[in-house]
Amino acid sequence: MNITTGIPDANRAEAAALYWEAFGAKLGFVMGPKDRALVFIGNVLRSDHGICAHDADGRLLGVVGFKTHRGALVSGNFTDLRRVYGWVGAAMRTSLLAALERDIDNDRFLMDGIFVAPAYRGRGIGTALLDAITAEAKTRGYRQVRLDVIDTNPRARALYLQQGFVATQTYRMGLWRYIFGFRAVTTMVRDIYPDPISAPAAKTKAPPSTT
Repeated sequence: MNITTGIPDANRAEAAALYWEAFGAKLGFVMGPKDRALVFIGNVLRSDHGICAHDADGRLLGVVGFKTHRGALVSGNFTDLRRVYGWVGAAMRTSLLAALERDIDNDRFLMDGIFVAPAYRGRGIGTALLDAITAEAKTRGYRQVRLDVIDTNPRARALYLQQGFVATQTYRMGLWRYIFGFRAVTTMVRDIYPDPISAPAAKTKAPPSTT
């Protein structure tokens, strides 16, 4: 298995399809229909905000994304939405997606989705990608990695717990659960330096992004 930062152009369409396969149940009502969602994801996917796992033959096995002040693995703005869904569709989706947005965490490195090709699940790829994003966070000077997991994905939560993530807070979706199909989101964090003595000083918070 080869782990590399960045998504090759040759894998963009495949990565978009895997992203939708993993998160379509959560985003389907908002981002559907599928054909438009795939176009949108392919357009806005930022290759520099993803880490890939490939096998020895170059097949894409999985991707883990992260979020910074410069963007996220998959985000986009109103203009990006309008190009795919039109003015009315973009306005509606912008409002709905705002309910899922979380502030960028300056003190902890924010993971933005992890997905593995169905045929390769259960082979340690998810674990390797979690280790890779932890290494990326360490390189950037962070002391913790943070992720959010929904209550309808117990398999993912079990993996995170097994890999040293700890639940810190749970947010209830309220009436939004009828749109997105899940009732709660749990924030989990993983210490990069289990030994506090070896940890670097806390990062200084960056100023808000102007882009």
